[in-house]
Amino acid sequence: MAKNRFEQVDEPQSDAITLSLRKGEASPTAQVICPAILANGRLAQDTTSAEMPLIEGFRSAVRLANEIKAPIVVLDPENLWIAEWGDLFRAV
Repeated sequence: MAKNRFEQVDEPQSDAITLSLRKGEASPTAQVICPAILANGRLAQDTTSAEMPLIEGFRSAVRLANEIKAPIVVLDPENLWIAEWGDLFRAV
């Protein structure tokens, strides 16, 4: 079975859900950023989740993406991506 592929970006994108990964004070954290335009009128403004553990952030992003039929991109400046989630690539 083919792995899922996720594009790595340097900043949140306006046309995709952004999963932002970073080192927290105690442990790595994730935030999910969703532009209002992707939410089909369910959001009045762009929304950023609270910080959460990495796996919870990944699962939240996937659940939201499946619900609103939107792509996910990953902001990971500190290389926290977990390979079991899929392949992380940079567009050329």
